[in-house]
Amino acid sequence: MNMRRIENGIITAFTLIVALIWIFPLYWAMVTSLRSESRVVSRPGLLPDEFNFSSYTDALFNTQILTWYFNSIGTAVIVTMVVIVMAMMCAYALSQIRFPGRRLLYLVVLASFMIPSQALVVTQFILMNEFGLINTWGGIILPQLIVPVTIIVYKQFFDAVPKEMREAAVLDGGGDYTILFKLYLPLNWGITTALAIVTFIGVWNAFFWPFLVITSEDMMTIPVGITQVNDAFGLAYARLMSVAMLAALPVVLAYLIFQRRVTEAVMISSGVKG
Repeated sequence: MNMRRIENGIITAFTLIVALIWIFPLYWAMVTSLRSESRVVSRPGLLPDEFNFSSYTDALFNTQILTWYFNSIGTAVIVTMVVIVMAMMCAYALSQIRFPGRRLLYLVVLASFMIPSQALVVTQFILMNEFGLINTWGGIILPQLIVPVTIIVYKQFFDAVPKEMREAAVLDGGGDYTILFKLYLPLNWGITTALAIVTFIGVWNAFFWPFLVITSEDMMTIPVGITQVNDAFGLAYARLMSVAMLAALPVVLAYLIFQRRVTEAVMISSGVKG
């Protein structure tokens, strides 16, 4: 019994240490953002000894962060909606409809999942340039629509749904679209929400591709816009941290609001498999 308590205590202590290491950069960014620029440069410290919101005011009114917010929200919402709908329909076809080349198509999806996105950057950039989509929403959005992992997750779910449900719906006169959106979608609503959250966060945090394809400041997304936060005397640390905190705010709120859906996704998936 004592050994079990010791083991639990060690695991708890280790977990707390890892959590502190993980949260320290966020804490440091918050403390830095609440200091004046002169205080950050002259006397840096770990404790929050000043509550100066001038850097937030400066970030909101002297940068294009509101424009960056609009661009990030627009691209993230559009990509998330298109990816979810396309992945759901593709996975349904691969799982429930028998057609020539179905297995080959699924192997292509699996193969695309194994290819690093960085390996396609040069080809994608040349393609977007040929179509005249550099520095446009289309150029930002189109390459980010390739998310094969969502197809794989949906297909696993559809494979686990009892075939009798689809057969009964077909006997009642339901077509594939009716079965997908009125029968299967309510069953996997938790999984859909979880995938949507993960996709949204991934697009919101995307830096490399938007950094390459965007050439004007008014088209930048939040991660790219942060790189433009400076002044005539060099890097403004407090303002940079305040912009970073403001950039992370929507993602934090999305997780706090929808974290229950992520838990439901696991429960629903386990229930269907059972």
